[in-house]
Amino acid sequence: MLGCAEWRTTSAMSTAVSPLSLDLTPASEQDRILHNRRLVRTWIYVVIVFLVAIFIVGGGTRLTGSGLSITEWKPIHGVIPPFSLAEWEEEFAKYREIPQYQELNRGMSLDEFKGIFWWEWAHRLLARSVGVVMALPLIFFWATGRLERSLKPKLLGILALGGLQGAVGWWMVASGLSELTSVSQYRLATHLTLACIIFVATVVTARSLAPHTAPAADRKVQRFAGWMVVAVLAQIYLGALVAGLHAGLTYNTWPLMDGSLIPGDLFAMHPGIVNFFENPKTVQFVHRLGAYTVLILALIHAFQTARLAPDSTHARRATLLVILLLGQAALGITALVLVVPFSWAILHHAGAILVLGFTAAHWRGTKGAMPLPTASAVRH
Repeated sequence: MLGCAEWRTTSAMSTAVSPLSLDLTPASEQDRILHNRRLVRTWIYVVIVFLVAIFIVGGGTRLTGSGLSITEWKPIHGVIPPFSLAEWEEEFAKYREIPQYQELNRGMSLDEFKGIFWWEWAHRLLARSVGVVMALPLIFFWATGRLERSLKPKLLGILALGGLQGAVGWWMVASGLSELTSVSQYRLATHLTLACIIFVATVVTARSLAPHTAPAADRKVQRFAGWMVVAVLAQIYLGALVAGLHAGLTYNTWPLMDGSLIPGDLFAMHPGIVNFFENPKTVQFVHRLGAYTVLILALIHAFQTARLAPDSTHARRATLLVILLLGQAALGITALVLVVPFSWAILHHAGAILVLGFTAAHWRGTKGAMPLPTASAVRH
């Protein structure tokens, strides 16, 4: 039996190492937090599905030249499409007033107009819907105490960026309503890049809430994985410039371009800097170089990760990223040499969001599991 003094000492030691004194979250509270994380993660995955759908339908809208078919921005009333013949004629009359119809589509029938109208309407409807899918559950999870303190500013930031994206989308469309026959490639690239930033933020947030089977990777691996996200984003921006200038419809050979590895007249426009944004030949050439660069960086990252974290989940994901990029390059080359048919072009477009999402998830995965909040944080 313990003596009285020994008992008091043992009791004091037990108190000293109790969970509360170490600021550890009790097991029951941990279970509640993990359960809430699963619920929130499932909701964010639904948001991601909507974002992917918006991205793909937006690509189809661009490829079919449908983006200017709705000439007004009606965030609420615009949810309801035309139903009667009179409503369709009214919508078509508005389209006939803009340069795209007058210079490119003069003589288009009402049925042909409906074909491009539905693409743009579906794109806008999805964009409106994702706002609801994001906002309403956010209010519910917040009000019921299911959101950890660190999550709240991230989710509010994503919601705010979504609202900004709607304004940027109309700013883009407005560029093609008075003088241009299509939207400005600058504004198109801005719209697409902001969409990708929102997508990355959403994927990273969801991935942070998921269970992690491996510990955090070496800091060098984490940093390189982060730069891979930046590289893929930059390449998508370059792809948007290609789409905005219809640059993929010219120089449809590979690996040569205009008969050379390095074509001439890359700086035919003055000042020289505008060639990177307005010269179709230069824009396509830089996009090709960007693809090679991203692939080389991915190979370096895969070798680095295999060396610093051999036989790990991180190394396997880095290798899979290389494979995905090779597949994406194959889709791009096929679309190019076939002179950008819709089917191959939309596959290449969808492949871009797949690569970006995987790269973002891989980057967050290298950081390891999101720590549980301390007991004091939970109490407050």
